[in-house]
Amino acid sequence: MSSPVHATFLVAAPDQPGLVARLAGFFYNAGLNIIDAGNHTDVHVEGGARFYMRMVVDVSGLSAPAASAALGGSSTRAALERAFGDLAQTLSATWSVRYGDQIQRVAVLVTKDPACLYDLVLRQRSGELPCEIPLVLSNHPTLEPVAESFRIPFFCLPVTPDTKREQEKRILELCRRHHVDLVVLARYMQVLTEDFLNEAPPVINIHHGFLPAFQGAKPYHQAHARGVKMIGATAHYATKDLDQGPIIEQDVARVTHAMGPEEMARTGRDVERVVLSRAVRAHLERRVIVEGRRTIVL
Repeated sequence: MSSPVHATFLVAAPDQPGLVARLAGFFYNAGLNIIDAGNHTDVHVEGGARFYMRMVVDVSGLSAPAASAALGGSSTRAALERAFGDLAQTLSATWSVRYGDQIQRVAVLVTKDPACLYDLVLRQRSGELPCEIPLVLSNHPTLEPVAESFRIPFFCLPVTPDTKREQEKRILELCRRHHVDLVVLARYMQVLTEDFLNEAPPVINIHHGFLPAFQGAKPYHQAHARGVKMIGATAHYATKDLDQGPIIEQDVARVTHAMGPEEMARTGRDVERVVLSRAVRAHLERRVIVEGRRTIVL
């Protein structure tokens, strides 16, 4: 017996009475079962309250007579999307959908630090991250043995200021060739250009997050010198504004005066691994709605 196919719908709309009823009623009329749902209304948005909803729908019944009748005589996914799009238009809503049998493909970009790469691959192999990792890309050859140990194709693309445009063009070509849906910067120590980000799939980045924020070389040594008591990490979507994209996930760990720079760095790597994996999983599970410079994670 085949497993049911699920479709995850994400909706954002101006808040108004009856939204949940109208959205749920759409699937009820089509004889399709909602197996998971969550919604939130943000009343603090300038310009009026905003409504957000995530619905996971069992679309195995699309071929049933009730679904065909409700969708204008068709039982295809395209017909479902057209009909839902018509409803969304009446609600002034934006929306998207992805089906559970469409396994997302993730390209991982790295430089020399293996911590996040190991963590992502192990979580993917154990089933924690519902995706495929068809390739690892890097500007250094250092982590090629790591990729090879998991039998993942590794591409080393060195970059200089003079070759950056061509290097990024090559990365985009490889992403298209491998049908990549998401790019993850797993401690990739290069700033991506606006042109690259405009053409690439969504890009998730991870970086340390201190108060105050220490930039440049050896941030953990800077933090130790300032006597910080808390270190953390932030995962966000990459935008043209460096490290200022919509935040998906954050976490912190307490540190003490007794910890040296290397121990602080180890603690920081632990936090980075967890935060990045949570952010990637939220994206893969279609839990993230991006609204301007912020996210709603349902």
